[in-house]
Amino acid sequence: MERADADTVSEDVLTVRSVDLCIEENGKSHHTKRFSLMSRDEYSGKMPKLVVRRGQAFRLRIFCDRPYDRSRDAMSLIFTVADEDQPTHGHATLVGIPVNQFPTQLSDPLEWGAGIEAIHGDMMEILVKPAVNAPIGRWKLDFDTKLLTDAFGRSYSLPQPFYVLFNPWCPDDQVYMEDKAHRHEYILSDTTLIYRGSYNRVRPSVWKFGQFDEHVLDCALLLIAKVGKVSATHRGDPVRVCRAISAAVNSPDDDGALLGNWSGDFSGGTPPTKWVGSVEILQQFYKKQKPVKYAQCWVFAGVVSTIARAIGIPSRVVTNYSSAHDTQASLTVDYFVDKRGQIMEEMSSDSIWNYHVWNEVWMLRPDLGISSDGDYGGWQAIDATPQESSDGMFRCGPASVLAVKLGEVLKPYDNNFLFAEVNADKVFWRYTGPQHPLKLLRKDVLGIGLFISTKAVGLWEREDITSSYKFAEKSEEERATMLKALKQANSYFSRFYLNEVFNEVYFNFELRDDIKIGESFTVILLVKNRSSEREHNVDGSLHVDTILYTGKNRESVKVNTFSITLDPGTEQSVKMLVEFNDYYRKLRDQAAFNISCMATVRDTEFEFYAQDDFRVRKPDIKIHLLGTPVSQAPLEVEITLENPLPIPLRKGLFHVEGSGIGKPLLFKHPEIAAGEKISNTFTMTPPYSGRLTIAAKFVSKELDDVDGFLAFEAAPRPEDVILETENNEIIARTDVID
Repeated sequence: MERADADTVSEDVLTVRSVDLCIEENGKSHHTKRFSLMSRDEYSGKMPKLVVRRGQAFRLRIFCDRPYDRSRDAMSLIFTVADEDQPTHGHATLVGIPVNQFPTQLSDPLEWGAGIEAIHGDMMEILVKPAVNAPIGRWKLDFDTKLLTDAFGRSYSLPQPFYVLFNPWCPDDQVYMEDKAHRHEYILSDTTLIYRGSYNRVRPSVWKFGQFDEHVLDCALLLIAKVGKVSATHRGDPVRVCRAISAAVNSPDDDGALLGNWSGDFSGGTPPTKWVGSVEILQQFYKKQKPVKYAQCWVFAGVVSTIARAIGIPSRVVTNYSSAHDTQASLTVDYFVDKRGQIMEEMSSDSIWNYHVWNEVWMLRPDLGISSDGDYGGWQAIDATPQESSDGMFRCGPASVLAVKLGEVLKPYDNNFLFAEVNADKVFWRYTGPQHPLKLLRKDVLGIGLFISTKAVGLWEREDITSSYKFAEKSEEERATMLKALKQANSYFSRFYLNEVFNEVYFNFELRDDIKIGESFTVILLVKNRSSEREHNVDGSLHVDTILYTGKNRESVKVNTFSITLDPGTEQSVKMLVEFNDYYRKLRDQAAFNISCMATVRDTEFEFYAQDDFRVRKPDIKIHLLGTPVSQAPLEVEITLENPLPIPLRKGLFHVEGSGIGKPLLFKHPEIAAGEKISNTFTMTPPYSGRLTIAAKFVSKELDDVDGFLAFEAAPRPEDVILETENNEIIARTDVID
């Protein structure tokens, strides 16, 4: 539409005076009402901003200086991407559409559309539908009006941009998720469980995503556009957007949201174990636009899912136990052991993490074609922890989980790295010097990729998703897939086997797996002579080391050497007692140990080596509701913790977050005696009915990374039950399902 000076515009041209964004109705039908942007700020006087999802109609009420006349008036809408300097039609960053006479004329799903729904005097209601592939982000909107008989008209600009998000409720959107319970869990739920620990001590901790909180959506869009450098044209493509998120959340090459730190020295920042959610991290980055200190894998993953859920991409946090970090793309993790039975870290660039945490995002993958098992759509793995670079940057994915399972290691993006994380073979070599050949001590084809875990849908329980990444261990499909992957990886792969298979002496670890921090524990090695004729003499050593959960930076706690004689058909146990004072000063921040044994059967060529991960259990914070939770009614809550150590805890601090608490609560305890139980009481007000959570974290000089959580249902107020309605008929056409 042409525009002109006021002098050349007819006085009869319709003038738009104001626009009602219909915040309440649009928020309900678009599942965006919980965004803080959609609420009026009573203190600052800020107006609410509209947040809608693409491919679905939203309502606007337009107030004019006179009634709209269908026979003589024309109205057009001009949409432009807010942060684009030179928006153009060709780049999908400038869109102009006429307002059609009726709401049934909202056009093709791939196009923007608008139609008049009703006219009531000077007010008209219109429905506006963004294209189902529209770039996400902030959009400006201008209303142009003119007479059908005139060339010139008037323009009215919406005072502030509105937000367009991905739409998992819309069947035409690439991120469409059919199951209602899954949409609630992977888009709307603002709290989750992240699994840490080790495969034999699986430990959940609560994480608050806070995707609807203040500044979180704006920070997510900033990271995608400015740090991830996704042009506005490509912000409608969830594959590009998620690949950019995996790069933008870490900081090595782009000053992204978080600075990783595995050194054990966290001065100048917050230790990774002290974070309880993403909100404080993203708000801090949004304010200063400098990497927030510090993160490890679960912190990166928690922030990634917050960003994905905020912009409308279904996402979940996934933990892989005994996760391989294959630095050489060989699909093996190689360890070198010296003659004393100690791992030679200086020679081992590969590593096995007790656990590693990444994310899955849900979308179709039309770029990957069709597999023997159908298309590659569904869950895609992305990882923001900066382990290896991909196309010159520290990022990983999106890798189709189905393609990983099928051993399609050449598929983009980074399927080879993901495949190794869950499928690599663990190989131990005896190193006796540069002039001597390596001797294969042991190969473990079953020890990598265990108990792959995520929070269950609608439950505060673990869901095991190992079968989505790999075929059952020892199955024909699993070994065939590994062979296929090795061939595709085109990596030199060879194995040296012992000259003779010797199985007359059998070794096995025994270890109680429920040791509380502060207690002593005993490592037991069972050695059995299976021969009915021969006596065997065994020399060896037991080692207990503290390690980081990444399998690095080990420090020796205790070593016991032994020599035993086994009569035919007998067994003996070698025991090593490890007391609190042996290990306490050497504990890393997540209380992880590595236990290993090196043994030689005399008069044979047989050498045995084995290792296992182990961790001592930290106490849980107990959270009790002192009343019945009801929406918008104050509720008393008590938190308690018992000191499990035989020494006092100094400078103790509780950190408590949850819906209805407001800013995090801090409770200080200068000193807590050995065995003493402490408690604090506070008041919270559930902001709405339904599922809510409270998360607590405790730290002190002597004991940290202690947490607890409580999930509960808040009942609606009686007046809410009377007034509650599910009537969504006010929107004539939405192209979405509930």
